[in-house]
Amino acid sequence: MRSLIPALREVKNGHQPSEIKAVFLTHAHPDHIGTANYFRGKYGAEIYASEGERAWIEDIDLQFAERPIPNFYHLAGQSTRVDHVVKDGDKVYLTDGTCIEVIGTPGHSADEVSYRIEDVIFIGDTVPVRGDIPIFIDVDAVKFSLAVLKDLPGIEYFYPAWDQTYSLEMMKEKLEEAKELVDELEQIVCDVDHGQELSVLTENVCESLNMPALRINPLFARTVACCKRR
Repeated sequence: MRSLIPALREVKNGHQPSEIKAVFLTHAHPDHIGTANYFRGKYGAEIYASEGERAWIEDIDLQFAERPIPNFYHLAGQSTRVDHVVKDGDKVYLTDGTCIEVIGTPGHSADEVSYRIEDVIFIGDTVPVRGDIPIFIDVDAVKFSLAVLKDLPGIEYFYPAWDQTYSLEMMKEKLEEAKELVDELEQIVCDVDHGQELSVLTENVCESLNMPALRINPLFARTVACCKRR
């Protein structure tokens, strides 16, 4: 988010950054919170986030201690206070009457939420995609969230964090691919899990996936850990 600031100074659609009065965070990962403090401090924007993500937003040093990644502070910006805690089922009404409905979609992170406005939904990193590093902390929660998105009535457009706007038909394909990806990863972990230490198990999974670069990624190791037999 932090890298968007220069672009926001050159807005061409008739709006200005100063008009942003609220920031709705799907989750606390650094690439999603980087400009929250900027808009709160400069323009008085109020920050919305779920309770399970709040601690890492209000204390980025705590997040770094528990989830260190390269370029963390460059991405995360600064800690910022969460003004409004939201949960699944909440409805937030803006001054113009627009209703933002909160949809719980955990799995990629502890308490990720999506935000629905009429027939549009912003889904953050809820849906794992092929070609990217599969990062989630609760495989059952991921499956739950994929089912939630699949069964939501009245949605025509999906806005994930990864690339573009998706129509309903396009997202149906992505949701099916995501389910297959999670199932495949679970099966691979099951096949190579013989009670070894997590580091060894992760290496074996990476070998099966032919993705050796993931061996040293602690976030992927966490994914492997949550796919182990329970």
